[in-house]
Amino acid sequence: MEDCLYLNVATPRNSGARKLPVMVWIHGNGFISGAGSLYDAQQLADRGQVVVVSPNYRLGIFGCLAHPALDHGGARQLSGNFGLEDQQAALRWVQRNAAAFGGDAGNVTIFGESAGGTSVCSQLVAPGSAGLFHKAIVMSAGCTGQKWSPGPPTWFPLPRSEREQHGLEVAAELHCSKPATAAACLREKSPEELAKWSDNGVGSGPTVGGGMLPISPDRAFATGRFNHVPIIQGITRDEHRLFTAAIETAIGEVTTPASYREQVSAKFDPSDTERVLARYPVDKFRSAGEALSAVVTGWAWGCPVLERNRTLAARTPLYAYEFADETAPWFSTLPKPNFPTGAFHGAELQYLFNDEQLPGPSTPAQKKLAATMMSYWAQFAHTGNPNSPGQPRWQPFQDKGHVQSLASTITSADLAKEHQCAFWNSIG
Repeated sequence: MEDCLYLNVATPRNSGARKLPVMVWIHGNGFISGAGSLYDAQQLADRGQVVVVSPNYRLGIFGCLAHPALDHGGARQLSGNFGLEDQQAALRWVQRNAAAFGGDAGNVTIFGESAGGTSVCSQLVAPGSAGLFHKAIVMSAGCTGQKWSPGPPTWFPLPRSEREQHGLEVAAELHCSKPATAAACLREKSPEELAKWSDNGVGSGPTVGGGMLPISPDRAFATGRFNHVPIIQGITRDEHRLFTAAIETAIGEVTTPASYREQVSAKFDPSDTERVLARYPVDKFRSAGEALSAVVTGWAWGCPVLERNRTLAARTPLYAYEFADETAPWFSTLPKPNFPTGAFHGAELQYLFNDEQLPGPSTPAQKKLAATMMSYWAQFAHTGNPNSPGQPRWQPFQDKGHVQSLASTITSADLAKEHQCAFWNSIG
């Protein structure tokens, strides 16, 4: 019997207030690792006068395996989204128990980053989540059929046919390929044996089609078939620098001009490859790794989120941002690359939580930015609007591409210009 569905609750210290907003944090790490306990939310709870709930959910093969043999019997939904169902169970727990912690079950905000942000997108479109939350914050998420991933696992939604094919392949490798006995065979395997397959092949992520997610988030957003609640959505300015650095460390090789060309060629057809290399020549960057990071950040992060901003803002209140602190502290456990790390993927988390994986803000400017971000996030949880007296004004997103730039000086960023979206829109 699995025994993993724990959650953490942080409440404001020295506060007798009741019916405080509840913020449910859904952690990331690619649907294969991580835990809610890695993110200490006490400071956010104290500063924002909010209750923060951070649940665990099943990960890897345990949370995401799609296989026809698991679709029947006692299952409430089709297979492939057990982790998302766990998140939904946590939201139902909040509805039942929020008052015991001084929280308001009628004022719940879900928020998450990376795979956690993809989870938020999924809960936004899951019919069974309607009414379980009232606001959403989507941070650096692959929600709409992301065109690129940093390698297995792919944490964005994929069609059931692809996820089931992966499930059938894993079952065959585990000698559980007979349809009549596959479910029982898989359940007889040890957790250690199953866990080895969590990041194999297609990897871990939501399954689209039937059950929990009848349609994909991109189609749901485009057609209005999602839970219409106020939303904050954003990315970091230099998303892909983390992945470039991590891959270089893993293989023990830095990106060279030759391998840069190879990687671009693998993503685009020949004519588009030459256009990309001409637009992002190595000699305009401090290294080939930085050039590659700029390519993927614009193509797979900056421009897709801009389009998603436009789609969502047409149907629901939306506040859009880009985290842009280029001095954000780097991981203590990962060597720095031969280019500035900038506002890398996940850099903003240490400005909201005491994050076990990151050192946290230390300079006066970083601490001021952290205070501003916590104020924005908490005020949004209170009212659906991040603005409060004494903080820089954050305008709702309008169809001009400008978003709130979160850095030492709060300004406006033009995503379309910064990430060269006109160019990327011309690429197949």
